[in-house]
Amino acid sequence: MNDNNVLSIILGGGQGSRLYPLTADRSKPAVPIAGKYRLVDIPISNCINSDIKRIYVLTQFNSASLNQHIKNTYHFSFFSNAFVDVLAAEQTMKSDKWFQGTADAVRQSMHHFLQNDFEYALILSGDQLYNMDLQDMIQKHKESDAEISIATYPVNAKDATGFGLLKTNSENQITSFIEKPGEDLLKDWTSEVSDEMKTEGRNYLASMGIYIFNRDLLIKLMDNPDTIDFGKEIIPQSIHKHKTVSYQYEGYWTDIGTIESFFEANLGLTDDIPKFDLYDKKEFIQGQEFYLLLKLQVQELINL
Repeated sequence: MNDNNVLSIILGGGQGSRLYPLTADRSKPAVPIAGKYRLVDIPISNCINSDIKRIYVLTQFNSASLNQHIKNTYHFSFFSNAFVDVLAAEQTMKSDKWFQGTADAVRQSMHHFLQNDFEYALILSGDQLYNMDLQDMIQKHKESDAEISIATYPVNAKDATGFGLLKTNSENQITSFIEKPGEDLLKDWTSEVSDEMKTEGRNYLASMGIYIFNRDLLIKLMDNPDTIDFGKEIIPQSIHKHKTVSYQYEGYWTDIGTIESFFEANLGLTDDIPKFDLYDKKEFIQGQEFYLLLKLQVQELINL
């Protein structure tokens, strides 16, 4: 697929109060991970490794550190249309308010997105740890003739109550959605998962907060200013109106939402063979190395 068909939007403006004091002076996506990276390097790397190189990062809270990191790290050839641009919350003639939620952040930034040609908008969270072939998700989105795709992750009953859960039919189309159900409701929310997931007791499909929207539908959905959040409003309201499919992911994934999850994720990276492999040559994490490699390439050209 031509990467010009896809525009990536990374949501990086949340306060991250549950990660305090790590977020006392920085936004959650700017929190360091594995010593030399920032959380935002993960979704940016997933995009670059998937040949998606037009990326916007939406920022708002304590954003100076995040803005500086992105500005100093991600540079592309002048002959490329690739970019990683920061879009900070701003007052405009249409709105004088801060971002009110994930969907509102996208709505307020739409005039910037529409300056680009694209068919699909890929919306990512700025504070998750995972390696995903996003190009495969986009391809499945096209093959299923979907209008919305949601990345889903099988979880067990203990974790299920902390997520938005989805149910799908035999064609992988999402038929229902519930936000953080109580334990008494879980018996009605099991889904079809692989045999490996079944043996681990991971029978519930949780939304990963990773979405693909067809361009025209996203524009239409953003016309309603009363819907301010994807998980709480846009997705539940859309599944019975627009074809919404699940893209089931079974690799390593964790949401860095609390001090405990941050500690466990960093500790897991010290394993002899960590589940999240920072040394995978095919899907390596971009960061300071990305900047240094580009400098070396430029220097080599100068010396020719």
